Amino acid sequence: MTAIKHALQRDIFTPNDERLLSIVNVCKAGKKKKNCFLCATVTTERPVQVKVVKVKKSDKGDFYKRQIAWALRDLAVVDAKDAIKENPEFDLHFEKIYKWVASSTAEKNAFISCIWKLNQRYLRKKIDFVNVSSQLLEELPKVTEESVPSGENQSVTGGDEEVVDEYQELNAREEQDIEIMMEGCEYAISNAEAFAEKLSRELQVLDGANIQSIMASEKQVNILMKLLDEALKEVDQIELKLSSYEEMLQSVKEQMDQISESNHLIHLSNTNNVKLLSEIEFLVNHMDLAKGHIKALQEGDLASSRGIEACTNAADALLQCMNVALRPGHDMLLAVKQQQQRFSDLRELFARRLASHLNNVFVQQGHDQSSTLAQHSVELTLPNHHPFHRDLLRYAKLMEWLKSTDYGKYEGLTKNYMDYLSRLYEREIKDFFEVAKIKMTGTTKESKKFGLHGSSGKLTGSTSSLNKLSVQSSGNRRSQSSSLLDMGNMSASDLDVADRTKFDKIFEQVLSELEPLCLAEQDFISKFFKLQQHQSIPGTMVWLIVYFACYNFIYLVCFLNRKDMIRQMMIKIFRCIEPELNNLIALGDKIDSFNSLYMLVKMSHHVWTAQNVDPASFLSTTLGNVLVTVKRNFDKCISNQIRQMEEVKISKKSKVGILPFVAEFEEFAGLAESIFKNAERRGDLDKAYTKLIRGVFVNVEKVANESQKTPRDVVMMENFHHIFATLSRLKISCLEAEKKDAKQKYTDHLQSYVIYSLGQPLEKLNHFFDGVEARVAQGIREEEVSYQLAFNKQELRKVIKEYPGKEVKKGLDNLYKKVDKHLCEEENLLQVVWHSMQDEFIRQYKHFEGLIARCYPGSGVTMEFTIQDILDYCSSIAQSH
Repeated sequence: MTAIKHALQRDIFTPNDERLLSIVNVCKAGKKKKNCFLCATVTTERPVQVKVVKVKKSDKGDFYKRQIAWALRDLAVVDAKDAIKENPEFDLHFEKIYKWVASSTAEKNAFISCIWKLNQRYLRKKIDFVNVSSQLLEELPKVTEESVPSGENQSVTGGDEEVVDEYQELNAREEQDIEIMMEGCEYAISNAEAFAEKLSRELQVLDGANIQSIMASEKQVNILMKLLDEALKEVDQIELKLSSYEEMLQSVKEQMDQISESNHLIHLSNTNNVKLLSEIEFLVNHMDLAKGHIKALQEGDLASSRGIEACTNAADALLQCMNVALRPGHDMLLAVKQQQQRFSDLRELFARRLASHLNNVFVQQGHDQSSTLAQHSVELTLPNHHPFHRDLLRYAKLMEWLKSTDYGKYEGLTKNYMDYLSRLYEREIKDFFEVAKIKMTGTTKESKKFGLHGSSGKLTGSTSSLNKLSVQSSGNRRSQSSSLLDMGNMSASDLDVADRTKFDKIFEQVLSELEPLCLAEQDFISKFFKLQQHQSIPGTMVWLIVYFACYNFIYLVCFLNRKDMIRQMMIKIFRCIEPELNNLIALGDKIDSFNSLYMLVKMSHHVWTAQNVDPASFLSTTLGNVLVTVKRNFDKCISNQIRQMEEVKISKKSKVGILPFVAEFEEFAGLAESIFKNAERRGDLDKAYTKLIRGVFVNVEKVANESQKTPRDVVMMENFHHIFATLSRLKISCLEAEKKDAKQKYTDHLQSYVIYSLGQPLEKLNHFFDGVEARVAQGIREEEVSYQLAFNKQELRKVIKEYPGKEVKKGLDNLYKKVDKHLCEEENLLQVVWHSMQDEFIRQYKHFEGLIARCYPGSGVTMEFTIQDILDYCSSIAQSH
């Protein structure tokens, strides 16, 4: 250990002007055994600094390095663990507790003893030694620093240093004396024993000289001892005086402690007074309601604008006083409880006054508004509620106050408002719809035909509004198109475009009046009842999530939110709008089923507009429900037209012409295209077109097959030509395929009718050449057909002679008359058919001449009329008719 101590002093502490006083080999308790050294050191320069240094052997070599150092003044406790038994463990309490295990108990005790001595000398007993044997803490004789020779390099310890330190370096003077001594004894190096004996003899000589000197100076020693006794007496006197001074200072200390305690109490009293004043000021500032506010709440005029403003300010001030956040303990004060009770009484009083006044305003509004209904009874307008809303909005802030302070009265006011206003709006809206129905039907008398009576404007009569249509197959265009509802002998043909336009304007006016009325009322409700913010109802959960374990589903149950509350209020206030609209729609549909087209377009537009503003609003929902009814009527109109097509009956005695449902489709399509131009519900119309045109095609063919008076081809040709012309004129994009199909059917049946009709004027000639073609088809060569008995040249000349030009012209004239009887005047296809027949007759003529040339070559047989003759005959016949 001495060698290690010497090495540490030389390598680590001497370069730092420090002296190593004690060392202990330790390792950390409870961990891997990594040894290190704890060193107690002092600096060689003043002021002296005492440290505990941890030194550890380097991992890369055999030298030691300084790892960490603690100032001894930072050491609070030294815990030796056990004062009786030997225990190598000990703790040092610096900023945290360091637990060490020494290599031996002796080293630990020596190190703790050194620390205790350093504490006694430099720190004046600031360190606590716990579980340390009292033998280790015996105080060594104190030696002042002045006792150390100034020429020596000793600045820390005096006589006690020999006890603390086992090893001490030689100073310069000692080294010099030893060198002189050794130079005088050259053999000291080679013969240590002789040198030691010489030194021993010289020491004995010196000891003898010292004894003689002491004995010679006995007198001086006695004098010195006497002086020491006198000095001790003086010290005792000084100690007595110091004790008296200490007693005096002790009384002074007690007095000073009393003064200090008194000052502390005074300071505490002042602090409490300041806090009490602060609490009183807080309560006064926040819970004191001005007399003017109290008077306004008790007697304020709720009818005038100035009085409403004063009451509003007073109510806000009262609410602030009631909602003030009291500090802990305030609610236990009697004055605070009394003030809170006074505020509650004021709140109850003002809430009753406000609720009573607003109820009176609601009632008065109903009476005042009723007096204005008369002036709107003849006009298709609804009364304006803006003045009433403007007057009530002055109370909006008071309603918000009432909602937050007394929700029961707020809810009661809401219910009363809905009751009064629902009755008022019901009278206004019913009168409004009565005027609309009268304007639609023309007069009150006429309105009775449609089931209108009394002020309710309800529809009466049979629920069945459709009768089977019996169509007379006559040439009368008006009777053919009577395919609508049989309403008091009134048909769609009796209602011209002006009547439908009038209905459209009235219906649009109705919707245009209802829309701003509902929006204005909804906006007023939102502002007046303070539903524009997302506020929860006191005592009511806004959202409740219920987890349902079955099938691992999660159900979310939503209570009424802001929009739901507004919508529910609007439903109660305007509960009559939807049934009145449905009655009006039923009347319009009863007057003319085509009115459903106008209503579908108008209603769709208003629903689209309302949904863009607020999809969940009352107006959007109500108009959406009514739109469903309108769409149902529209689909019913389409279904009725298809059913009427299927039930149409034709006369067996007159020609068919253009079928009624074909004309009605033209009327429907023309009307629909004008109504649905740029409409939102174009898709519904396209679907209706598809259903109708499919029914028209099927039933045209059905009627053509059943026709007895008019040939099937004529029925098909005329009606499909009319359909093609209609679709070409209207340019309906979704019916392009049907337009092409109609054209093809028209062309095919025109050709078929022409071919069939031309077989009659030259009947024998047609039969003859049909036989010729049949023989050629059987394999007989064309030039050999003339050798057949039934088809020789003589038979050919005989047949040709039967059809001279005069007979041909006569046959064509009869054909023209027959075609004229088959075709109807409305479609004007006679000239088209006659021109087609002319072309087909010329084609047949050329075909006959070709057969004569091929089958009867060189016979000289020719027809008795030429192509030019045919053209002249056809032209003269057409002009004559």
